Amino acid sequence: MDFPAYTPCRLCPRQCGTDRLGGAPGVCGETAELRIASWGPHLGEEPCFTGTRGSGTIFFSGCSCHCFFCQNWQISTARGKGQAVSAEEFHRLALGLVELGVHNLNFVTPDHFWPHVEDLCARLRDEGVQIPFLFNSSGYQLPAMVSRYAAQMDIFLPDFKFADPVLARLVMRDERYPEIALEALRLMVAEKGFLDPFDPTGTDLAKRGVLVRHLVLPGHVENSLRVLDLLREEFGRWLPLSLMSQYAPTPAAQNRPPFDRRLEADEYQAALDHAQDLGFENLLIQPLAATDDFLPDFDKDKPFKGNPPPPG
Repeated sequence: MDFPAYTPCRLCPRQCGTDRLGGAPGVCGETAELRIASWGPHLGEEPCFTGTRGSGTIFFSGCSCHCFFCQNWQISTARGKGQAVSAEEFHRLALGLVELGVHNLNFVTPDHFWPHVEDLCARLRDEGVQIPFLFNSSGYQLPAMVSRYAAQMDIFLPDFKFADPVLARLVMRDERYPEIALEALRLMVAEKGFLDPFDPTGTDLAKRGVLVRHLVLPGHVENSLRVLDLLREEFGRWLPLSLMSQYAPTPAAQNRPPFDRRLEADEYQAALDHAQDLGFENLLIQPLAATDDFLPDFDKDKPFKGNPPPPG
């Protein structure tokens, strides 16, 4: 199946205009051939998504963000990584996850393959699939696309990486990230509201709404404080927020201080104290990681430790 939206490609804020349908890779590193890097029940998301049977994650190859410290660097920046699948194979894969009993379908970095994802979701709904569909993303989404995402998705799980445009330019070569991510987030909240229900224990699983993630970076606590200030000012104290501590240096971050070291406990604590001082009521906290066990290895059939192997 051909999707004309891939040529010229205008799916992300980079607006590269590449002829992906003709076989040229876009700025995301991908052509119009759908590539999936990993899929399966995932137990490492926030408890409100994983429950007891896991979140049905589908990780796509490629990304338009290009953050050099990305924990998924093996699939986000390495061209040709992942398995090429047809639309029919994509459907069978997703349906297999549903049949395993996952609590939701979790599409990780789906924006550069949105025509495929949009088609799949509409088909699954027509077939009676009722579990929530989750859009798990970098926050670097084209605002004009959000209404299309919202027509198929129940839950938005965007990052809000940077409030500092200088840092955004350094990490991903686009100083516009703060303004683009903020406008996209405004539209996501307008479409779906805040995450509902919000249950940090995972007993009552999320069905709809927005949860924002922010990863605290080593040596850049001030950026985190600015992100928290911005989110509090724009969305108020009830915005569901996951404050993440899991930064670990990847190969591309070596020799690029301070990104070549782990996050320190006092750095995360400073961000957490500020979030609490600002009065965020729906705040998820992540213990500081002592090992790299949470980091995926996409060279393995089972990238995440503790997860069951992928189906099929």
